[in-house]
Amino acid sequence: MKSVNAFAIKKIAPALASVLFTLPALLTSAQASAQTDNANEKKTQALYEQHCQSCHGVNRLGGLGPALLPENLSRLRQNKAVDVIANGRAATQMPAFSAQLDNTKIQSLVDYIYQPPKVTPDWTLDDALATRWFTDPLPNKPLFDADLMNLFIVVETGDHHATLLNGDTFEPIHRFKTRYALHGGPKYSPDGRYVYFGSRDGWISKFDIYNLKTVAEIRAGINMRNIAVSKDGKWVMAANYLPHTLVLFNAEDLTPVKQFDVKVASGEGSDIKSTDITSSRVSAVYTAPQRDSFIAALKDAKEVWEIPYANAKNAADFTVRHIQSEDYLDDFFFDPDYKYLIGATRGGQQAQVIDLDSGKTIASLPLAGMPHLGSGIDWMYEGKAVFATPHLKTGAVSVIEMGSWKHLKTIQTDGPGFFMRSHVNTPYAWVDVFFGPNKDRMHVFDKNTLEIKKTLIPAPGKTAAHVEFTKDGRYALVSLWEDDGALIIYDASTLEEVKRLPMSKPSGKYNVFNKINYAQGTSH
Repeated sequence: MKSVNAFAIKKIAPALASVLFTLPALLTSAQASAQTDNANEKKTQALYEQHCQSCHGVNRLGGLGPALLPENLSRLRQNKAVDVIANGRAATQMPAFSAQLDNTKIQSLVDYIYQPPKVTPDWTLDDALATRWFTDPLPNKPLFDADLMNLFIVVETGDHHATLLNGDTFEPIHRFKTRYALHGGPKYSPDGRYVYFGSRDGWISKFDIYNLKTVAEIRAGINMRNIAVSKDGKWVMAANYLPHTLVLFNAEDLTPVKQFDVKVASGEGSDIKSTDITSSRVSAVYTAPQRDSFIAALKDAKEVWEIPYANAKNAADFTVRHIQSEDYLDDFFFDPDYKYLIGATRGGQQAQVIDLDSGKTIASLPLAGMPHLGSGIDWMYEGKAVFATPHLKTGAVSVIEMGSWKHLKTIQTDGPGFFMRSHVNTPYAWVDVFFGPNKDRMHVFDKNTLEIKKTLIPAPGKTAAHVEFTKDGRYALVSLWEDDGALIIYDASTLEEVKRLPMSKPSGKYNVFNKINYAQGTSH
């Protein structure tokens, strides 16, 4: 046995010696490669500091320009980023660098900004407060003559502007610049005078419609999902992906009031360990007017948070009620009374119904194909309340009876849809075909028969999306979702085009009356 081992050692000794001989060379090669990578990274960082930092901020956190972090750039493909750096971006302060930087340097910058920073950036209330500005109160009288309840804010993402539109004449009243990449839809104060915008980069902007002027701003986070305004108009809540926080502000001047670190413990009492704590991004936050509370869903924890605001006066008055969910929630819909929350995860095959009073999950709904619940609508069908949602991966609209939570029908469409809208004064619901080859189509189906009545093609080959109605439901406004797009007004009864206004990628439009009254058929 010993001789066998000795023989084996003799056999492997030359190979072992060879490995040991080459190991220092391999280590030297790896060290050299690491040194080269480090040197290249320093060169790229120097390029960023020279050409980008003045607008996009130290540590890529943003400034005049947006934050350049992977989370903030999720909607911009890397090849598009190469084009933006080389050729600039029209109607913005982003210049072209093709004359200063060759293709290799541009690509190195793109690789750099799509890499997460070595240290995860934080954003505190003090950081937010340092960015805040506001103006003194302005005159309480509009500078224009129009029905204040039938105004629209039209968000134009093509060149980062918004248009205040007269919903009676369909004439623009005022067009103004917004922050980069608005997201989650603007929210109005209860009287409709002010509109609050939230951007992906965490900025909250308060715009005075009467005086046609932005009157306050603050940065709530680094990467933000959306904002909500309380029913009484006193508070604004921001939901963040980065950092993992909900942040509360005084709506009057956007003073920061309280930051909620979004962490969930899986244990209880003294048994909780640090490993039992989950830090979570916030999928979205909404106000529940009948409940006088904010409702937030968490992306990385199976919980819904309810934060009541009735009679709240200071930070100590805001506490979190933890509601367990059976799955992670990316998107959700409320019934008209805000008693039930219908939520779904983007990768799941079903949605869950949570009774907000009891905090219990009471039903599961078969909703595969990634339902876009945030765009769902409700109405009365054969004497019963129903809701319907388009799907982001399936050409279908699902109709569900509320209360019994039965699946009533699947309306087949010409492709996956993104937005769906209706109005209490129209028999029709409108749903786009946002994804796929039939993106130029808009289906109009009868809410009484659940059958498609007509398919509109506003502009062949171009994306038609996001319908909103005038306050009386007489007209439907459709977006031609292109950089050289348009706002198209239809007669909601005859389904005939009435007017077309050129606009720069009008991603959404929001009627004051419908929004502040949480009107049936519109998003909340």
